[in-house]
Amino acid sequence: MTKIQRFTLIVITLFFSIEGVSSTLDTVRTNALIKKSIIPVSLIGIGIITNNSKFEKTFQKDLNELVGENYENKIDDYILVAPIILMYSADIFGVKSKNHWFNQSKYLFISNLISSGITKRLKKITNKTRPNGLNHAFPSGHTTISFTNPTVLYNEFIETAPMLAYSGYAFATATGSFRMLNNKHWLSDVLVGAGIGILVTELVYHFEPLKRFNPFKKSDRITFIPTITNENYGLYFTYNF
Repeated sequence: MTKIQRFTLIVITLFFSIEGVSSTLDTVRTNALIKKSIIPVSLIGIGIITNNSKFEKTFQKDLNELVGENYENKIDDYILVAPIILMYSADIFGVKSKNHWFNQSKYLFISNLISSGITKRLKKITNKTRPNGLNHAFPSGHTTISFTNPTVLYNEFIETAPMLAYSGYAFATATGSFRMLNNKHWLSDVLVGAGIGILVTELVYHFEPLKRFNPFKKSDRITFIPTITNENYGLYFTYNF
């Protein structure tokens, strides 16, 4: 068993152990979380299975033959933040969301911080070679962020604006696809990155860290908008006079 397989087994074991304890406290919420975790855990599992497999290498070779080995489209550096733009635009236009904009920003930041941290750590542990010959392929950082952001959008608007809630995943899927088309990531890198992004965000929304912390709950004049890319984190501040 490789390091990454052992790490994944430990994470999955701990995850379901936590769920077993939580079920005695809140069965309904726990069952809902388990259902939401099926897809991301499956993505991670399939990614582990296909990692460094003949199928993965053949799949990448077919993509290279389809678009050419020198193909490059930098759209994947930008569309990963599209769900964030959609979320704050919806807030501006008054679309009802699950949480206040500050809580949205809080969970967005925490989710990205944890998911990106896990991904960066795994990159160093595995040190997998990318299709283009560079290092640190597994998992895909772009894909992790691109699926973290729409999962926040999903949780905020699934009850009030389902089409908006699901729309972010189109940008996330496109990001993961272009990471492979640009010859920067293998299929398993993308699958595991997507799984981490979704799973971490669902856990954040389940446990709601710092739930009561919101100094701007009674103020509509101040807005903080976090900006998150694969390399940097930032924050825009606006005040309406």
